[in-house]
Order: sequence, then C-alpha cells, then structure tokens
Amino acid sequence: MATHPIIVLWSHPRSMSTATERIMRERGDMDCAHEPFMYDYYVHRKRRVMPHFDVQEGHPTRYEDIRDMLLSRADARSVFFKDMAYYVLPHILEDTAFLNRLTHGFLVRDPVASIASYHRLDPEVTDEEIGLEAQRQLYDGIKAATGQAAPVISAEDMRDDPRGVMGALWRAWGLAPADHAFDWQGDVPRDWGQVEGWHGDVSHATGIRPIEEGERQRQIDRFEAQAATAPQLHGYLDHHLPHYRELKSKKLTA
Repeated sequence: MATHPIIVLWSHPRSMSTATERIMRERGDMDCAHEPFMYDYYVHRKRRVMPHFDVQEGHPTRYEDIRDMLLSRADARSVFFKDMAYYVLPHILEDTAFLNRLTHGFLVRDPVASIASYHRLDPEVTDEEIGLEAQRQLYDGIKAATGQAAPVISAEDMRDDPRGVMGALWRAWGLAPADHAFDWQGDVPRDWGQVEGWHGDVSHATGIRPIEEGERQRQIDRFEAQAATAPQLHGYLDHHLPHYRELKSKKLTA
C-alpha cells in the first residue's frame, strides 16, 4: 500500500499557527488535522483543564492512538497537521520511527506578543504552555535523531510577506506553489469548532493581516499592563526568550 507524506508544523500557542494552518488547508491537496495531540495532553494525561475546549467524542486520546490515526490517514492521501511541541514531549523523542516518518517545520512568534495573547484568554496559563522551551527541545531532538535541521519560519515575517515565507517553507518541504491558498473564501474548518474560543479573529479573516504601524509598541504596552497584575508573566518571558531567539536565528528567508 502506498504511503503519503505527513507534514507537521510545530508551534507554540498564539503564534499565528491557526492562520498558517488555514493556508495549508486552502491548498486543497492535503488531509488536515488541527492539534490532534492536545487530546493526549489535556484529556488523557490531564495536565490541566484547557478552557474553551469542547472535547469531541470519538477522537483518540492516547499518544499512540493519535499517532496511529495520522499514519492511517496517510494511507489515503498526504496529511498536514499543526500541533504544540509540549503536547508530544517526551513521547515523540522516544518514538523514532514516527519522528522519522514526519516532515517537520517550526513556527515562532515574539513571546511578548504570544504570552500576552494567551494570558488574555487563559489567566491560568502555565509556564510549560508558553511552549517555546518545548519547541527548542523538539527542534534539537529532531536534528539529533535525523541529522537534519527542520525549517523555521517566524510569524512576523509571515505578516510581512506570507507568500514569500510560505513559498520558502513549501520548497523546503518539497511542495508545489499554491497562490490560491492565501485568499480564504471557504467555510471555517469544522474541526476548529472544538476550540472556537481561541480562534475568533482568524475564523472571520480572509487572509493574513499585515503588521500595522505602532503594533509592536502596543504589544509591549499590553504585555506590561497584564504583567502589572500577573507578575509571573515576566518570569515566563525570561524563561522562554532565549529559546525563541535561538529558534528565530534559524529561520528561513523569503
């Protein structure tokens, strides 16, 4: 039986990963899954209760069962999914057959912006859920296991030049160009409904929104305003900033 590629974009929360996933869905040539491994982290392992998460009956919850679901779907056609690195650690680094079966990529966003965005939606967010340390661990683990460095893109570059950045990522993944994927005309993907509270803006968007003048300063001001009443956010930022900077130093250029 023929097997098809399984491509994964490893992200951290509030990194513009859902908008990037939407581009991949609009290509129309892949079977797409939305954060399937969150079921292992939040439902099976019960690391904590995730707000705005409507658990879907029948979705596999164990790491091994989610992995096998993705492998099975790849028997029929190419598969794409995006997920958080902390959902799959440490399991995936011990599962070298699956690790090598995947085609990997990484997406990072300035944690000043992503932490404030996450905290606004979930004031109980944990340090682990900020996600950049796990991304760095997974990036290094993939390189050690496969001998190859996975491509990295940044959310800020995506905002500036989505076609150029995604074009570079597609070339790294061996995918054909798909100019039609940047104008979103179709319905919101059905499986986004399980986490609808997290996707308000992108659910109604028709494409990637460019960075506005003064936006960076507004992100800093928003972070500082939230940290004034939630001082742990400064600790989160200090913890994850070196991992962000290291990953960003590897990024593709358009």
